[in-house]
Amino acid sequence: MSDVLAPPGRARSIGRAGAAASLAALGVVYGDIGTSPLYAFKVAVNAAAMAPAAAAIGVASLIIWSLVLVVSVKYALLILRADNGGEGGVVAMLALLGARDAKPRTPKAALLVLGLVGAALLYGDGAITPAISVLSAVEGLKADAPSLAPAVLPLSVAILIGLFAAQSRGTGTIGRVFGPVMLLWFAALAALGLVHIAAHPRVLGAIDPLRATGFVLHAPLPVSFAVFGAVFLAVTGGEAMYADMGHFGRTPIRLAWFAVALPALVLNYLGQAALVGADPAALANPFFGLAPGWAHYPLVAFATAATVIASQAIISGVFSLTQQSIQLGFLPRLGLRHTAEHERGQVYLPLANWLLAAGTLAAVLMFRSSDALAGAYGIAVSGLMAISTVLAALVAIRWGYNPLLVVAVNGGFFLLDLVFFAANSTKLLEGGWFPLLIAGLIALLMLTWREGVILVERRRAGERQDEAVFLDRLTAGPVARTPGVGAFLSAATHGIPLSLTTHLRHNQALQERVLLVSVMTCETPFVAPERRAAVTRVADDVTRVVLHFGFMETIDIPRGLRDAPVRLSEEEMKRLSYYIGHETVIADRGIPGMARWREALFVSLQRNTASTGSSFCIPSDQLVEIGTEVRI
Repeated sequence: MSDVLAPPGRARSIGRAGAAASLAALGVVYGDIGTSPLYAFKVAVNAAAMAPAAAAIGVASLIIWSLVLVVSVKYALLILRADNGGEGGVVAMLALLGARDAKPRTPKAALLVLGLVGAALLYGDGAITPAISVLSAVEGLKADAPSLAPAVLPLSVAILIGLFAAQSRGTGTIGRVFGPVMLLWFAALAALGLVHIAAHPRVLGAIDPLRATGFVLHAPLPVSFAVFGAVFLAVTGGEAMYADMGHFGRTPIRLAWFAVALPALVLNYLGQAALVGADPAALANPFFGLAPGWAHYPLVAFATAATVIASQAIISGVFSLTQQSIQLGFLPRLGLRHTAEHERGQVYLPLANWLLAAGTLAAVLMFRSSDALAGAYGIAVSGLMAISTVLAALVAIRWGYNPLLVVAVNGGFFLLDLVFFAANSTKLLEGGWFPLLIAGLIALLMLTWREGVILVERRRAGERQDEAVFLDRLTAGPVARTPGVGAFLSAATHGIPLSLTTHLRHNQALQERVLLVSVMTCETPFVAPERRAAVTRVADDVTRVVLHFGFMETIDIPRGLRDAPVRLSEEEMKRLSYYIGHETVIADRGIPGMARWREALFVSLQRNTASTGSSFCIPSDQLVEIGTEVRI
């Protein structure tokens, strides 16, 4: 209603902003699914194990209705509603369900493990998507010039290295560049398809869902499974809708899908079916066969540009997922940089970027062709989609929707997810193990880090001094009070930080005013400034400040203290000393905890995290680190 009543100038500016966001979303969110026509239809018809002309319309119908049911209905209309303050993704849903603080051996703990496995599957998918997308486009060179085949691999590697190197510029900048290119790509998909639909209009029969169900029912079960596994290649990338929601918003993502991406994809798949139905020999490369001979090389260049963009969708999703996981305590702190002032969800994580690049390049060099990579592609995404359906159903029930309706709707989609997952599982030995291996390693890291942090905090809690004991020590002992303010950081909101008791024991001196500062990451993406700080008086000269930040915000302790009602002047803020415990974690065999090798893994991770001061935006010349030892 507010938009309807807005002044005309404001309404136009909102419309322009929405159109610009939708255009950018085309470049970031839909690159992956937009390049699926390069390989999905060909692989699916080959999997049908029958005459290409006989299989073409049935396969096209299966692809079209998979796009409608999985991407349009499940993701665009339903799962995009399960946002956490505008943010999407598996981790955002875990926060909505309150699973972060789940106690061991409880239903929420099982839910947490399920969600973290789903999050890890996105990393496995992230290593495969850029590899198969770029390879499938560059392989178009072989259609007219087989002698160029040896150049495909090195050229693909060079393109991928350039793509990952460009990530530091930010997804917003990339989206503004890629968006118009991707709009032209979808226009080209539609135009190429329309030419062949006009020549063979009977292919429009594929729009009838009965052609899809009839094809499945009449094919032998092994063939149906193989076709489903191949058809799923056409919907991979749909999960980026939800993972990238925080970058652009729900409405621009939906608008870009229904107005541009979906119609163009449907027309192109129908065009490929028409071409193969009329000329079965065209199945060797039906996508490039849609274009006249003189346009093949320009189309290869255009397709290569589009596949570079395709890789951006999954990379952006991995960045968002990693940031959420760090803030919620599922991953160690990594170096992070915000790349846009107007979009808080746009971040760049150098380590995550280059580890993903290493996985992608390993996939290219290991499998060496898009056909070989097709066996590795899909199993991770289908598993992630099934987990997302389960979590979305639980969110809907938590929000008060009718449980019977939720089970009926999400249960139907879950069965469809299971069919796709089972079909892709048959490709396990063909390469499906590769993304699952990556996902398994990431899940292990997440679960080990979370459990290790819990063990460390348990040890800290046992050594943390009670407030009353500390205050008695201040008044009874010979403690010199020096001018100024000292802020002592603590992971807990009660008791005295170990850094403070250690400092006092060694120096027998303390500032005239003491702040006990704790940071709490909330299960919402952003926290309003007026709700940022909770201040409690411990004594006349000791104040506890609890700062609340959302899981998509940068934790900035100086900014939080400036906004908190603790009456610090600007001069005091400049001279404020921040004390942080620099912990050395030691795996002790005599203390019950994790398996010894997992404790050693946690210790290694803990020693290689980003510094606490830089993670909390504390100026280095105001930071004092106090060494402590924690045994787990």
